[in-house]
This record gives sequence, structure tokens and C-alpha cells, in this order.
Amino acid sequence: MSATAGHGFGAAGSPLIEARGLEVGVGRITAVRGFDFRVSPGDRVALLGCNGVGKSTLLAALAGLLPVHAGELRCADQPLAEWPAAALARHRGWLAQSPDDPFAASVLEAVLVGRHPWLGRFAWEGTEDRAIARAALEAMGLAGFENRNVQTLSGGERQRVAIAALLAQSPQLYLLDEPLSHLDLASQIRVLDHFRDRADAGAGVVIVAHDLNLALRWANRLLLLYGGGEWAAGPVEALAEPEALSRALGHPLRKLADAGAPVFLPA
Repeated sequence: MSATAGHGFGAAGSPLIEARGLEVGVGRITAVRGFDFRVSPGDRVALLGCNGVGKSTLLAALAGLLPVHAGELRCADQPLAEWPAAALARHRGWLAQSPDDPFAASVLEAVLVGRHPWLGRFAWEGTEDRAIARAALEAMGLAGFENRNVQTLSGGERQRVAIAALLAQSPQLYLLDEPLSHLDLASQIRVLDHFRDRADAGAGVVIVAHDLNLALRWANRLLLLYGGGEWAAGPVEALAEPEALSRALGHPLRKLADAGAPVFLPA
């Protein structure tokens, strides 16, 4: 059976995405079963769980990139399957774990890819698109990188370029698979703070994270995958407890307090 600590969390009104009775998996791995979940404007959801438990699989299914075994997905109160591809790309953005650069391209060209859902079939990027792309680069601390070849960047720089492309896409719903990988601490905080601002402005954000304490610093909701289709979702205040987090992360944890905020260390 699936475990839940608060179905239907999020603000009132039409959710940006909603799962009803969802079952998602790949091969022998079942990520979730009986999954009732929504992301509403203002939600900052940290998705946590052990390696191989199905976090990336679930995120890709929420993005509409993998089929589901059972249940229904709806975006803005419309069945996900009924959304035209371009409209869906304007509504939700998805960040994969590792950007792929088989061909040389400038940083600006890589970020402008995020503007494609907003262009007509034969249209080229215009002045406004380039301004949006440059603003996204600046938000990620990459102003002045526009003419660099993406194949010459460090891992952390390339990750921030990928995030900038997602920002340039300007969706309402952000689904990010390990966006903090390869980033130093200052860049991790920059990314989290920026997506906090996006949520405060009305977006919904789901982030797959491995640094528990950074996730708790940022999130207002948690989604925990336990394995075998079992899961829990709810406010940070309800789930930031040693029992639930130890089970999700596969190691005993002990809870401390720092200025009134919870901090977890391996037991």
C-alpha cells in the first residue's frame, strides 16, 4: 500500500499538475502506486529517496515523457495526453540529469533552445528572446559567457547553462532532476534561491535532491519515495522527522535544531 501524509497539498484552485491514482515504473522498479499528488502555484517540492528507487522515472512521467501504468495525469485541469506538444512545453519545463553536447554550440545558442516553444514554425529568435536568454544567464552567474563553446565549460558551468535554458523557457511548472549536481555551494544556493523566487511569483517547482539539509532549507513540501511503489507527501513540518527520512534515505538519521530549523545527521 502507498503511504501518504496529506493528500492534495498545495494552494486552492487549479493545480499546475495533478496525479490521480497514478502507477509509474520501469522494468522491475515501481516508483509509485496509488499516487494522488498535485503541484500548485507557490509549491516548492523536494523529491527524496535512495538511488534506483524511481525518482527520475517519476519526474519524467510527470513531465509527460514516460507512459504511466495506471491512473491519470492532468495539467491545469486538462488531461496531459490532450495537450499539444508546444503548449505543454510552454506550461512545464523539465531538466534532465546530464546535459548532452554532441556538437559545438555557443552558450547563448544553448540557452536560446529554451525559447523554441514560444516561436512560430519558421520563426527565428528575436531581440526579446535574446534578452530573456541573457537574463537567465545572468541569474545563474554566467553573464559574459554568451560566446563560450559549451564543450569547453566545466561541469558546474554546463549545469548552470542547462538551468538557464530552462529559465528561458519560462514555464509555470518546473521539474528538475538533480539540478544541484556538479555545483559548488555558492551556486547551489543561487539556484535554490532563484527557484524560491520563481515559486513566490506563482510557479510550481519540483526538485530531485540528494543533500537533505539543503532540500529542507528550500522546500515547503516533501515527496518521499520508499521503494516498491510506497511514498509519502506533505508539508516539510509533517515529514521532516527521523523515522520518515531515515526510511526514505536508507540510513538512520538523528535530528538536531539550528536556529529553530531542523538539521539531520547520520546516526
